[in-house]
Amino acid sequence: MSDPSSVIDDLCRESTELDRLVGELAEARWALATPAPGWTVAHQIAHLAWTDRSALLAVTDAEAFAAEVEKALSAPATFVDEAADAGAGLPPDRLLAVWREGRAALERALRSAPAGTRFPWYGPPMSVASMATGRLMETWAHGQDVADALGVVRAPTGRLRHVVRIGVRARDFAFGVRGLSAPAEEFRVEVVAPSGELWTYGPEDAAQRVTGPALDFCLLVTQRAHRADLAVRAEGADADRWLDIAQAFAGPPGPGRPAGSAPVEAPRGPRTPTEETGR
Repeated sequence: MSDPSSVIDDLCRESTELDRLVGELAEARWALATPAPGWTVAHQIAHLAWTDRSALLAVTDAEAFAAEVEKALSAPATFVDEAADAGAGLPPDRLLAVWREGRAALERALRSAPAGTRFPWYGPPMSVASMATGRLMETWAHGQDVADALGVVRAPTGRLRHVVRIGVRARDFAFGVRGLSAPAEEFRVEVVAPSGELWTYGPEDAAQRVTGPALDFCLLVTQRAHRADLAVRAEGADADRWLDIAQAFAGPPGPGRPAGSAPVEAPRGPRTPTEETGR
């Protein structure tokens, strides 16, 4: 992506939408449990604030970020939860201010970064566009957890395209992080956007194919719903295996969500002809 301004704009819009959900919450509602075990609404916002801070360090101070990576490597199974616990202990108004200040600082840093710069990360190095896409994906996914805790149905938007894209691009990472060899051939991915547009990736004649609503694909690759609860379909053994392990986020494999715990039902947009007929 030669000009990352559009994805940075969409990151700001995604953050603003989540801010509207939590900005006026009564203090007691910050303690509501979310679908992530042990995490409250406060934990979700604390995690976003912490990750924004990490991203800001990666963009502005590679040495300081390297120190953060060392901390993560010393406690790979607990460092994310520990950071969320620390932030969730803040008074809600202070936590909200920290999150707002951090994401504004990150936006400024991303917009001013020289073209072509790549930044270190917990996974592969990131370009400006990739960093903004990753932050949008996380904001959307953790925002889904918050929405579920509050009983709010969010209408899907065209911003899901960024989440779909990072999910598709992370295919080989999902295999590799589990010690599996990634398939040699490209997959065809066809998902139906909320607008009804068809978003496509990979060769049109690929034998391995994935189809379904964009929202469902995003819930799958962010591990916000179990595959059994979603209308995402695979053709081919390798594509079928991918849907069992797909993840759009860096770091070790997540446990995912159990079947039957899908988020509050939201409109998924038009279905493909094969979904309409059930074939």
